[in-house]
Amino acid sequence: MKQVKVAIVGASGYSGEELLRLLQRHPGVAITCITSRQYDGQRIGAVFPRFAESDLTFVAPDAAAIAAAAEVAFLALPHGLATEFALPLLAAGVKVVDISADFRLRDPAKYAHYYKAPHPAPEMLAKAAYGLPERYRTEIAQADLIACAGCYPTSIILPTSAILAAGLASPQGITVVSMSGVSGAGRKVDLPYIFPECNESVRPYAVTGHRHLPEIEQELAVAAGLDDLAISFVPHLMPVNRGIHSTILLDAMPGATPEKVEQALQSAYADEPFVRVLPKGGLADTKHVTMTNVCEIGWAWDEHTGRIILSSAIDNLTKGASGQAIQCMNIVCGLDEAMGLL
Repeated sequence: MKQVKVAIVGASGYSGEELLRLLQRHPGVAITCITSRQYDGQRIGAVFPRFAESDLTFVAPDAAAIAAAAEVAFLALPHGLATEFALPLLAAGVKVVDISADFRLRDPAKYAHYYKAPHPAPEMLAKAAYGLPERYRTEIAQADLIACAGCYPTSIILPTSAILAAGLASPQGITVVSMSGVSGAGRKVDLPYIFPECNESVRPYAVTGHRHLPEIEQELAVAAGLDDLAISFVPHLMPVNRGIHSTILLDAMPGATPEKVEQALQSAYADEPFVRVLPKGGLADTKHVTMTNVCEIGWAWDEHTGRIILSSAIDNLTKGASGQAIQCMNIVCGLDEAMGLL
């Protein structure tokens, strides 16, 4: 089998480490370049001892050198910085799979509002395929630039879009309560995320204006056939390393039934290798998806309030980031979509 040459730009963060974990065992790729300014010249085993047997060595990021070494580049970089590498890599003919938020939003004004800076390349937003394969597989297959869906958005869009698309729930008054493991904050030393602050603690944060909010609303509006909608989104930090759980409350539309809810979810995801729909009353649990690329979806019907209650669980570093990026790469490169991920 011919192997696709891939680069990981920003390979020393949590998403980069997860890419390394998955891609080193992927039979269809060869990792030809891994970058890190901080660890330039060091073997990856010195930074991540789990990879001690690997010969890979970090190099300083240089777009020309990356383009010479790779056919596909994964960008595991902060927002804003990713664009600086995406543009020259695309110009050199490299396909770019971006894990940052730089190309997820279609509206540059919303990017500027939520990310507190003008978009660095607004002309590229319309050229990026949204990297959620279960909804945009055709667009991903034809794209040179893929903007991987965010972690919270993945956990919310997958269950909710199927219900909205089927017309079973109102697009008004949607409420989402999500909980994320500490790795969602990135690999950095910051007081709120050190062990004594996080352990034995569950707390909300960014309860208004979270940066993932416009991405979630954008994609739920598409599913509902609307130009826009607004939801309440309340994220929490929970004291685990990895995993996201989301509970979504939706007002059922007249004519909706438990049977129709089950049918909508099963119909949407019966053939999807990385979505597991639980039977009525089954609720998602992060322990069932940790270290996998699976989104587990549970649901319940609340007769008392007339609401549909959805629950979902993903691993924020896998289906919420690096695993999803590899799933997208597999599609772009004509490989089996599940290769390297099962």
